[in-house]
Amino acid sequence: MPDAAGEVAYTAAVFPRAISFATGWMMTLAYFIVCPWEAVAVGRIAAYIFPGLDSMEIYRIAGRPVYLPHLIVGLTLTALLTVLNYRGVRLSATFQNWTSFGTLALFVVFVAAGASRGSVAHFPPLFTHAPLVSILLVIQIVPYFMTGFESVGKAAEEAGPEFRAQGFFRAIWMAIIIGTLFYACIVGAVAFVAPWRKLTGEKFMTAVAFEQAVGSRWIVNIILATALLSLFKCFNGNFVAASRLFFALGRRGMIAPRAGTVHPRFQTPSSAVLCVGIATGACMLLGDAILVPVTEVGSVACAIGWAAACAACLALAHWKPDVVSLSAAEKTFALFGLVVAVALALMKIVPTVPGHFTMYEWLALGAWCVLGAIAAVTK
Repeated sequence: MPDAAGEVAYTAAVFPRAISFATGWMMTLAYFIVCPWEAVAVGRIAAYIFPGLDSMEIYRIAGRPVYLPHLIVGLTLTALLTVLNYRGVRLSATFQNWTSFGTLALFVVFVAAGASRGSVAHFPPLFTHAPLVSILLVIQIVPYFMTGFESVGKAAEEAGPEFRAQGFFRAIWMAIIIGTLFYACIVGAVAFVAPWRKLTGEKFMTAVAFEQAVGSRWIVNIILATALLSLFKCFNGNFVAASRLFFALGRRGMIAPRAGTVHPRFQTPSSAVLCVGIATGACMLLGDAILVPVTEVGSVACAIGWAAACAACLALAHWKPDVVSLSAAEKTFALFGLVVAVALALMKIVPTVPGHFTMYEWLALGAWCVLGAIAAVTK
């Protein structure tokens, strides 16, 4: 049966309720935390197009200025997506389709434009640090940028009747493959068109690299439009996933039951949508200071959720083979996924590993855990 709970549904079938809630709460963080990140990033991209937006500083957080125009842009987008998701998943899906395909189309345009003007001689050096350290630093944030493939199931209850179960499997694999190719091509294309070492101090190195290669400003406008569309689609996709998982937690009685209510007219998880929208607006008031900690904490939250889902799958196959039956190969894949997910989480938590959590990441993760404990106790 379709269930928006996703990882919560799997873990609830075999593990104690506390583990199921912790899994759901971490995955909610993984999706939700992207929303204020995107809202803040939209303001930064807009300021690159319109430099006048970097004005009217109203306060500073961690030494980073927060500008009023940035807040207006981010809050406006947050309000728009909240309204779209409140009024119906069809509106949200239409928005998602246009922004996703628009991003891919513009991506092809600017990569093709720069491909004829680059050189493989620009690639060296291949690493910023020692090879192993560089690989570890990149792997640590992979969960944050690759999260989303597992969110397909969060919309299972709202899928059209003609959308068969096998379609979810294909959608998940397409998300993984296209996401991997997209990020690999972006990194490769930038390094191909210009010596990347000379661009590391630039505010928006992708745009600068292609502008230098093409010798024209139009390519910058294409890249900025691509970046904005990408931010819109990521924001909306994670907004949908976060609100549906928050709704599922409320429906299962793990948090306030009101979070699990459905709007009688629009048939959307209206309370959950409003909660995610309001919380996003509140968090983005922290400005640029949240960008790095959000990325780091989001990676750990994803890894924890993935590990719990893999563990639940293996446990179900062992203790309840009538519910989940796995072949030897499938068990191997699930075990591999569990090991990788645990390793990804430990990379950020263990202090001896390069790129581990700083005080700010621990504070952010701790605050979320405290909120979870309050939500569970006061339900």
